[in-house]
Amino acid sequence: MTSPLRVALVAGEASGDILGAGLMQALKQRHADVEFIGVGGPLMQAQGLVSYFPMERLAVMGLVEVLGRLPELLSRRKRLLKTLIEAKPDVFIGIDAPDFNLDLELKLRRAGIKTVHYVSPSVWAWRQKRVFKIRDACDLMLTLFPFEAQFYDAHQVPVRFVGHPLADAIPTQADRAAARDALDLPHDGHVVALLPGSRGGEVARLGGLFLDTAVRLRTLRPGVRFVLPCANPERRKQLEELLVGRDLPLTLLDGRSHDALAACDAVLIASGTATLEALLYKRPMVVAYKVAPLTYQILKRLVKSPYISLPNLLAERLLVPELIQDAATPEALAQVLAPLLEGGEEQTVGFGVIHRALRRDASIQAADAVLTVAGRG
Repeated sequence: MTSPLRVALVAGEASGDILGAGLMQALKQRHADVEFIGVGGPLMQAQGLVSYFPMERLAVMGLVEVLGRLPELLSRRKRLLKTLIEAKPDVFIGIDAPDFNLDLELKLRRAGIKTVHYVSPSVWAWRQKRVFKIRDACDLMLTLFPFEAQFYDAHQVPVRFVGHPLADAIPTQADRAAARDALDLPHDGHVVALLPGSRGGEVARLGGLFLDTAVRLRTLRPGVRFVLPCANPERRKQLEELLVGRDLPLTLLDGRSHDALAACDAVLIASGTATLEALLYKRPMVVAYKVAPLTYQILKRLVKSPYISLPNLLAERLLVPELIQDAATPEALAQVLAPLLEGGEEQTVGFGVIHRALRRDASIQAADAVLTVAGRG
């Protein structure tokens, strides 16, 4: 009989919990007797993970916040390392959270435990020397995007491109009429989705800009309507305050970003992972972003990538407009957004090609790769 397979996983935030749960489900389909230990959220626990402590203790963002929590994070990692070495899993999978997981993987690998890292950090864009630490830390890197795998291949890091679970989950053709019915929007007339980000700082920098762009766009396309999904009650309150004094036919949504993307004709969107969702829904988009002036000057020197948005990185060309920092004005954004309401075919055709390339049954691909590393493939 085959001995039980013991898999350790650590996820640090909600997106990792989703990826981890899909991977665990696929592993159970391929191996009848499997045990999961580590750290994860409710979705991973529902798949059978014994979580040593709440995943939320790892979910910290921002330099100041990390510094404030650093003693706790270091203590938890030290205890977790000891526990995992004693547990002797067949394989350890660090899901994203590179600042926490890569050091853990490095020490586990030195202790003789096979390690996999699932979701590449943005090492191809900045702090590229991290690739040498990654090469020492993990037996295999699993990437969601093909350009990431090319980078690791060039640096002799064992890698496998598995595709993106969102590309598997989102249909190749979204039903715009059904989405408008679900949001109680009219079928005729143009609808633009505004996605200024999910964090307070992003909405503070981009929310007013996006709303001013909407006002300007109304002078170019008088019948246009707007939908704006709010990530949480705090963002909704923030946006309601920004709307005061602006007369716009705009529907604020509680979540439901996928419904907004399915219902709209075009998107004005902050650079980030939401651009991938807009791409998968085949909606033409304009990408905008602003950061603090000093941060921008630093990033200009550090970032090696020619583009900031995922659609352009995946297309390896300027497929969608990117208006960054001082270039992102209401007038400029409205001018590039307006033609997309009637057109945008070049973008949507390109998005279809990318969607098909990313649609690879990612969780199953990842599970097969993990089993191979664990010697059970």
